Amino acid sequence: MAALPENTSATPAAIAGRKTLIDLILDILDDAKAEETVAVDITGKSSLADHMVVTSGRSHRHVAAIADQVVTALRDHGHGKPRVEGLPHADWVLVDAGDVILHIFRPEVREFYNIEKMWQADFAADQH
Repeated sequence: MAALPENTSATPAAIAGRKTLIDLILDILDDAKAEETVAVDITGKSSLADHMVVTSGRSHRHVAAIADQVVTALRDHGHGKPRVEGLPHADWVLVDAGDVILHIFRPEVREFYNIEKMWQADFAADQH
């Protein structure tokens, strides 16, 4: 009879099955039917996080439901409870998950602020 590995959670299959935080959030957004999701790598552009994700919900209720699904899934996957702002109105909800900052907008609000355009800019040209 073969001996079982001491730490079965560290098997190659288990390691391959683990998702990064950004991948987990993108999967949750897909499951929640979030629309027009854009992930921006802001490593080196901001000390706040490594990634910023901008997405839309169809209505106040959909924005709130997306935020709720993200918070629940993050907690269920051992990432603790992220900080959430804007949930009562659900026009623009910010979920701070540490290395990933998620913005969930209603389409009209997203179009008005257009924050992903600002963060996607090439800041290297601004540096001297």
